[in-house]
Amino acid sequence: QVQLVESGGGLVQAGGSLTLSCAASGAIVNINAMRWYRQAPEGQQELVATIRSIGTTNYADSVKGRYTISRDDAKNTVDLQMNSLKSEDTAVYYCKCLAYPSSYWGQGTQVTVSS
Repeated sequence: QVQLVESGGGLVQAGGSLTLSCAASGAIVNINAMRWYRQAPEGQQELVATIRSIGTTNYADSVKGRYTISRDDAKNTVDLQMNSLKSEDTAVYYCKCLAYPSSYWGQGTQVTVSS
């Protein structure tokens, strides 16, 4: 059974940093990409960052230059380094694995940025 488990969320002051981690367990094959999404209270889900199997990355304009997505294939983890955090970054952050034929979601981790 495939599981994605996020960790690293918490409360941080504006301007601070956090690193989220997504650990994958179970047999996942044909992974195309790993993504981080976020959903703010009463807000829409937003795609934050993508790292593809070939290593290329993409970021939402709202986080470009502040967030960095990376992966450790040996540990089966994908991290999201978040710097210069703002109050508008407050959200539940979700990890998603895009694989064929199935995709998988984590349960989410809360990030709260106090101003």
